[in-house]
Amino acid sequence: MDKNIGKKLDGRYEITELIGVGGMADVYKGVDIIDNKQVAIKILKKEYAENEEFLRRFRNESKAIAVLSHPNIVRIYDVGFSEKIQYIIMEYIDGITLKEYIEEEQVLTWKDTVHFIIQILRALQHAHDKGIVHRDIKPQNIMMFTDGTIKVMDFGIAKFARDEGKTATDQAIGSVHYISPEQAKGDVTDAKSDIYSVGAMMYEMLTGKKPFDSDNPVSIAVMHMHDIPVRPRTINPEIPCGLEEIVLRAMEKDPADRYQSTTEMIADIDAFKENPEITFGYYSENGDDGDNTKFFDAVSDGQSDENHEYSSEEGEPSAADMLYGGEKAQYAPAYDDDEADYDDDDDEEEEERSSLVVPVLTAAVVVVIIVAVIFVASLVKGFITGDDRKGDFKMPDFHGIDYNTAVSEYGNNIKFQIKEEIYSADVDSGCIIDQDIEPGTAFKKGDVLNVTVSRGMETVVIPSNLANMNAELARAQLKELGLNCELKNYSSSEVEEGNVIKTEPEMGSEVAKNSTIILYVSMGVDREQFELEDFTGKTIDEATTVAEYMGLIVLEPEVGPSYEEEGIVFGQSIEPGTTVETGTEIRFQVSSGVLPEGEIPMKITFPANAYGRFVIDYFVTNEDGSRNTVTSQIFMPQVDSSVSTLIAGAGQKVTVKAVLSNLNNNKSCTIGEYVLNFADNNVKTLSEDINGAFLSVDGIYVEPTEAPTEPPTQAPPQPTNPPAPVTDPPTQPPTQAPTEAQTPSQNPVVTLPNHDQDNEAA
Repeated sequence: MDKNIGKKLDGRYEITELIGVGGMADVYKGVDIIDNKQVAIKILKKEYAENEEFLRRFRNESKAIAVLSHPNIVRIYDVGFSEKIQYIIMEYIDGITLKEYIEEEQVLTWKDTVHFIIQILRALQHAHDKGIVHRDIKPQNIMMFTDGTIKVMDFGIAKFARDEGKTATDQAIGSVHYISPEQAKGDVTDAKSDIYSVGAMMYEMLTGKKPFDSDNPVSIAVMHMHDIPVRPRTINPEIPCGLEEIVLRAMEKDPADRYQSTTEMIADIDAFKENPEITFGYYSENGDDGDNTKFFDAVSDGQSDENHEYSSEEGEPSAADMLYGGEKAQYAPAYDDDEADYDDDDDEEEEERSSLVVPVLTAAVVVVIIVAVIFVASLVKGFITGDDRKGDFKMPDFHGIDYNTAVSEYGNNIKFQIKEEIYSADVDSGCIIDQDIEPGTAFKKGDVLNVTVSRGMETVVIPSNLANMNAELARAQLKELGLNCELKNYSSSEVEEGNVIKTEPEMGSEVAKNSTIILYVSMGVDREQFELEDFTGKTIDEATTVAEYMGLIVLEPEVGPSYEEEGIVFGQSIEPGTTVETGTEIRFQVSSGVLPEGEIPMKITFPANAYGRFVIDYFVTNEDGSRNTVTSQIFMPQVDSSVSTLIAGAGQKVTVKAVLSNLNNNKSCTIGEYVLNFADNNVKTLSEDINGAFLSVDGIYVEPTEAPTEPPTQAPPQPTNPPAPVTDPPTQPPTQAPTEAQTPSQNPVVTLPNHDQDNEAA
């Protein structure tokens, strides 16, 4: 049994088992008993602990990783250096190496290759930006989770690229199967050395073969310096041309001919993903660039060919020159060194060669005629039988399409066949995950298309009996169900210390397989009180670590726009300085990296009887005190029921005052005041009276009130004998009712202009 197993480093990290043996260090699985989580512990071997050079390299690894923080790089938690032991505490990866995956799959699809390589390049891009070169990129140093996530590890021989000096141990340290030519020569290496190694890995992933192989490591290193590998499409014709160009450019012998940065290589891969038919034109196939380059298969199979030498006069050719011809790709003739075999009589040799011309040409003409006859016959046969020619149809892309829908729409031309049904967390049940004929490929009517169909997400039920169960037993039970587990300490006055209080999600819930379940474990009844600190400005990982160490329960963070960088805490659910106790729940607001700025629509809905021509002015006051005005379009409520205006700005407390103006009488009135939050596109109303504003500017239509109609007064009947005449007849009341104009109005009426002309003008 390993003597390190069972030890506790610094009283915190307990070593449980040996999981890996390297050239410089052994790697153990362990437990951080304070944070109650699994970790990986790398311990420098005793025989190297006294070697200053190895000790320097080991410490370089810890320094290199310590400044790196990236989703595709193994995290480092702690380091320890003493006279007795030197160790690094790292993130524990429950997965396999990329080497193991390649050995299992033999040849990877170009989609899987691109998926893995993009993650590796992004990890290296982050490291290179920090001035760090890995210098030992190989599948053994790439870890892979079950979901396909990649983690680059073992910066064991990384060094800061800005350091100019080099020692003997800097020479040819990396794995020889993926070593760059300059590293094999012992020259100074930089980020382009890592790019070469990535290209060599891509080569192996796409072809199932290493670019160069031999029983002798020295021979392999020499091949990397001088030999040209067989071009990938010669081994696997299924590799797209554009992807082959990317591999070849990454593996150029001269660093100046390679991608100059991972950013460049990522850009080409992204372009290829957008259009798998793309070619970049780095290597001409038909002499389009003016030279006489052409494709030809390399004579090397990964071994040196003694019968082929490079022309010393032309200099050392690049990989592309050797593969595709050109001025540099000149091979010296493979003649025997014995000059006695040459005959001085050149005339006789010329005559013999000339005598072969006629028969050779005759044979060539015959072959061409035969091929032409066969070709014409096949065309005639296809025409007579009515057979569809290859190329009449292009295969659609069925990824993510419902299988039954695909069959109903394309079943007349394609014969669908389900190859297998598998669980998928990304593709809905019944939809197509994969197809064996690539989209865009020419096919003939009736061809069989084998597809893989999703069975949906594989789910399991969280056991309902975990409450009060020992945390380790609960963890084991969840692991058997295919679930991951995370423990969090929680104060409880009812549950015994070390037992489960609750789970998240709740017990009895149905969750996806491989999900992570949080077990809240009792710390006992003692609850310590303390004053809460200010977590703003910290990264979410730092804030979570500190808060949990204090005994707080950290809830799922709220991610939103902020002026802070992505991943930085800009708010917390409990104000700093508040007295809390262990077990208190806290939630952090974390920046998404998106600035809280943009446009928010302000919508005003009109009263039903509003009438006229109006405009609304929005007086905006920004957080910095600056002001601006936004004016709505001219609107007529009798035509539209509302008007919406975009207010542009930035910040979380931008005040806006809306003022309504009647263009018919130039009267104005405030509609309301608001606060705009551009972080969550929210509008808070401080005050608002839309109906009152329209009334104030005489913008409400009121029906006029008509005067009451009275029956006309009839003249009295005339008597038979008229009365005696009088000199001054008395004054009689009027016999007719007063006209409408003379009748006083019972209600006030708003006088409106003629809006027909306004409408026509508008």
